[in-house]
Amino acid sequence: MAGEIPPDKWKHFIVGIPMGAILQVVCNWMTENPLQATIITFVIVVAISYGFELFSKITRLGRYDFLDAVASVIGGVLGMGLVWLF
Repeated sequence: MAGEIPPDKWKHFIVGIPMGAILQVVCNWMTENPLQATIITFVIVVAISYGFELFSKITRLGRYDFLDAVASVIGGVLGMGLVWLF
């Protein structure tokens, strides 16, 4: 069906949520500047998400899909936002 999100994208999204939340907590703990902590967290989330896809492409141990990285980053940003709410 058009517009339906594939299950593997949901998996990447769900995995991204705790990744972003945990990294946000760690970065908040490591720096007193909340904006700096958020920027650092975002950069790390993007690096991990895309890095995993690059690893899959280079080693051929998995299937490279840029949209998997995008789904992970979106989940990571949601996780970061949840930390901000609490």
